[in-house]
Amino acid sequence: MGNIIFYNSPLGNIGITESNGYIDNLFFQDLDINNEYIINETPLLKEAKKQLEEYFSGKRKEFDLPLAPAGTEFMKKDWQALLQIPYGETRSYKEIAAMIGKPKACRAVGMANNRNPIAIIIPCHRVIGSNGSLIGYAGGLHIKSYLLNLEKKYK
Repeated sequence: MGNIIFYNSPLGNIGITESNGYIDNLFFQDLDINNEYIINETPLLKEAKKQLEEYFSGKRKEFDLPLAPAGTEFMKKDWQALLQIPYGETRSYKEIAAMIGKPKACRAVGMANNRNPIAIIIPCHRVIGSNGSLIGYAGGLHIKSYLLNLEKKYK
């Protein structure tokens, strides 16, 4: 059983979960937590909330939290590549595919980004189309646009 807290961010209510000392989920919509999580502000969840507050205020450019996103090996490679994109910058799906050694896997990169369980902290919002357009975001394009504009403002 994991722990969960809810944070009222500039984007609305965000849920953050922790299991076994690692952040393993951040979500924008309501999640049916059933018996999977208990509402409990652990020191790690308190720190995650603090770092998100700093991010939204422009004071934090990188997160320093232990992460354990669940996914396939391909997904985990993709998410590691996303962590290499500097604050306020973007990369295309094609560039991410090349970074992980799979230059023809643009669609697979898109699917892995869509399944990123720790949005914002693993910055899938920094991935855009090759022509510079905003393409897909599990939280909605309005959130992707907000995050990119926020980072542009504080870069």
